[in-house]
Amino acid sequence: MAKRTRKKRKISPIKKTLRKRNLARNFIVLLSLIFILLLFAYFFLSKNNQAVNSSSNNNILESQKLYTNDEIMEEIIQNLNPDIKNNILEKDLETEKTKKESFEEELKKDISKEVFERQKEIEKSKIEQKIETKQSKEIEDEIIEEKSQIEKPITKQKKDLITKKDNYKYDLKTKPKLVIIIDDVVSKTQKDKILNIGYPITMAFLPPKSGHKESAIIAQNLPFHMIHFPMQASKNFKNIEVNTLNISDSYETIEARVKQLRVLYPNATYTNNHTGSVFTENYEAMDKLFRALKKYNFIFVDSRTTPNSVAKELSIKYQMPYIVRDTFLDNDRSFTAIQNQLKDAIRVAKKQGFAIAIGHPYEVTFQVLKESKHLLNDVEPIFLNKLPYL
Repeated sequence: MAKRTRKKRKISPIKKTLRKRNLARNFIVLLSLIFILLLFAYFFLSKNNQAVNSSSNNNILESQKLYTNDEIMEEIIQNLNPDIKNNILEKDLETEKTKKESFEEELKKDISKEVFERQKEIEKSKIEQKIETKQSKEIEDEIIEEKSQIEKPITKQKKDLITKKDNYKYDLKTKPKLVIIIDDVVSKTQKDKILNIGYPITMAFLPPKSGHKESAIIAQNLPFHMIHFPMQASKNFKNIEVNTLNISDSYETIEARVKQLRVLYPNATYTNNHTGSVFTENYEAMDKLFRALKKYNFIFVDSRTTPNSVAKELSIKYQMPYIVRDTFLDNDRSFTAIQNQLKDAIRVAKKQGFAIAIGHPYEVTFQVLKESKHLLNDVEPIFLNKLPYL
């Protein structure tokens, strides 16, 4: 029997295409199911995690709530071991101290520039003042000299010496006269400030030297001025002026110096002593000086840096008017003290009809004189050459 051959059935192209499409669709469906399952699983797990996290957060908040309660924290600290508690407190104090120091440092940095600028201005002002006066140290030493000498006991009684000053009778119908002398004037700046005070102030100029070469020239156009004549002071005085008169000087030396001052200050008549506590106590030296002053038409004004000055005796001998200082204004360089000394000078003027007060070219002295005009209503400020008994 012959074998029957099995013929392969041929599949048409259309069927092949349909089969492929079915496979693709089934694959897509399967993938979609898997995606949906995964998505469901994701949401389910996410929700559980949120619940867990929420619970955990609540626990943390509760824990924080417990530890932010001041009373419970205080109780915890109280119940701690004393050493541990002290440790905590010390750390807290140290922290606060560190914070404070940090704040202070920041504050210092913030204001350091302003402070620096202020300091610069202050230093500049000080330097300018020193440049203006140039002899401020000399003035300080002079005042120290004046104070120390005034405290010395008076060794001679001069009550029997009667001068024109002593015989003056004050006419109560006229205003008492007040003379204010500013010693140690050396610069145009000082001169202008004195002129700006607003009433007569007598300027006493130091003779020229290297530090103030123009002190004679700037005096020439003034209506009235004096010479502040350097004379020997005590050993404590350090800043000695050039050509200071000493008690050991011969008459020729003293005369030559007086002659030189006449040339430098042709319009001056009056001269008062710069320091001179030792010189004005020495009769022989002062006699030589008065003899030379008389020759060159000068009149001596006693600054009275010592109570033992012999100027009164020699003014009688050489027939010169006796002129003497009543008050120092600025031995104490404060506004109140200077104003009080000015009031004292006014009191003396009202009592005897005149008074002479001596000050120095300090800014505070100028300020007091300018701002105290209301105190002068009952007196008349005058230049020294207008004293009523001259």
